[in-house]
Amino acid sequence: MRKLTIGLMLLGTAFVAQASSEIQTVSRFQVGKDKWAFNREEVMLVCRPGNALYVINPSTLVQYPLNQVAEQQVAEGKVSGQPISTIRIDDPQHPGKKMSLQPFIERASHLCG
Repeated sequence: MRKLTIGLMLLGTAFVAQASSEIQTVSRFQVGKDKWAFNREEVMLVCRPGNALYVINPSTLVQYPLNQVAEQQVAEGKVSGQPISTIRIDDPQHPGKKMSLQPFIERASHLCG
């Protein structure tokens, strides 16, 4: 019984380590003020099955789709989420346009493996 318990604990630890490697927290400081696209100081990036990329607000855990795959999952009700425009900020260098999501898409896509 003791060996089974220890084995399950090790298996659980390995699963948690694997799952946590698929989420990356990034901050305005890490990315740079000139590339930061959100009205939050920190966000989490995640790659879900099918290469669906999301931004997560760490304080509310609301997900925001970063690519078309993720947008489709939200539209079909497979995943709950809000439009990325909710947290995306305007580009001060280009009035009328939003900040680029490309740096975040690239970082999140590296999580897909």
